Amino acid sequence: QTADDAGVTAKVKAALLAESGVDGTKINVDTFNGRVTLKGEVPNQGQIDKAMQVTKGIEGVKEVDNRLSVSAS
Repeated sequence: QTADDAGVTAKVKAALLAESGVDGTKINVDTFNGRVTLKGEVPNQGQIDKAMQVTKGIEGVKEVDNRLSVSAS
């Protein structure tokens, strides 16, 4: 299961980095038993929504725990 989780994490991270309109460098991705946790601060709510959409579309993702927040600056 650990190898699967590592693969899911890598796929999600790559997808977020490739997605235009999402600053994937500011998003931390962790996976445990297919449950992906997204953490970090992004510039706006639109990026959170897009990151959630992208993550849910990745094969192997069973659930997404969104802990992203909009940065204050």
